[in-house]
Amino acid sequence: MAEACGVRRMKLGSQGLEVSAQGLGCMSLSSFFNIPEPKTDSIALLHHAIASGVTFLDTANSYGPGTNELLLGKALKDNGLREKAELATKFGIIYAEGKREIKGDPLYVRAACEASLKRLDVESIDLYYQHRIDTRVPIEITMGELKKLVEEGKINYIGLSEASASTIRRAHAVHPITAVQLEWSLWTRDVEEEIIPTCRELGIGIVAYSPLGRGFFASGPNLLDKLDKNDYRKASKYCFNLPRFQQENLDHNKILYEKVCAMSEKKRCTPAQLALAWIHHQGDDVCPIPGTTKIENLNQNIGALSVKLTTQEMSELDTIGQPDSVKGERVTAMVPNFNNSDTPPLSSWKSP
Repeated sequence: MAEACGVRRMKLGSQGLEVSAQGLGCMSLSSFFNIPEPKTDSIALLHHAIASGVTFLDTANSYGPGTNELLLGKALKDNGLREKAELATKFGIIYAEGKREIKGDPLYVRAACEASLKRLDVESIDLYYQHRIDTRVPIEITMGELKKLVEEGKINYIGLSEASASTIRRAHAVHPITAVQLEWSLWTRDVEEEIIPTCRELGIGIVAYSPLGRGFFASGPNLLDKLDKNDYRKASKYCFNLPRFQQENLDHNKILYEKVCAMSEKKRCTPAQLALAWIHHQGDDVCPIPGTTKIENLNQNIGALSVKLTTQEMSELDTIGQPDSVKGERVTAMVPNFNNSDTPPLSSWKSP
């Protein structure tokens, strides 16, 4: 098994932001997945992550909602850790009365930023993403407000999450985009066709969320047996569901997992480490942000940085993870603008 190693630093995008080469997705510390108890365990994990060199922390105002940011704010208050961390949060998703709404209008953008600053208890946010794209609001309008927040010192860098290539280009023309967050893993490869090349053309960093396939490459097809009944991979109650975790699809996708396991045995690492190493070998502009609630898993994830893959091994993994070998969509949303969305032209906007 690959052991935990030092976490190198990397430039994320071309605007000056430097982060740890592997980040920590913090969503599972307070929502959607099995939630750790007591809360002090989560703070201990965050402290351990920073001490280990994993300083790029990813949250959002919709995680909880709000409670995830409060948790990070509390953890970063201890021992001056705020100065050691690169803090990323997001706006744009609202849950109300069991329904989900995507928002990107200027008034909401500013109010959301102010609220996140307060919950995080910080003066500025290092990287502020639009979590999902509001297809009612031209991206130029949303970016205009974000640009003002940068000028005011409330945010340092701007990011987009789940945006189409054309939206990324339009946004970047208003103000440089530092990073685009997207789902990228051995079993989610659609971004490689257009979005990844667009980011690289524009000098935009790539942040890969769910690099372990929402735990699939860590636990395999028996993952559901280990989950709490309220875990969103098991319970479709968050305005979307995950077809790949339906039993019929899991039974098919276990073939992919078994092939990864066989290769990881040869490499003397875990399947999760191999899946993460595949992401790391995509380029120096890519930062995966696996999430976990356990320090042991965090240490194993860091160990992926020491797994070296040859060109032949990368080709073998590419073949194993071909899109046609995976059964089930990555996500099915109950709102139309969930994935890789675009916005109307600027000429269509009428200020409220």
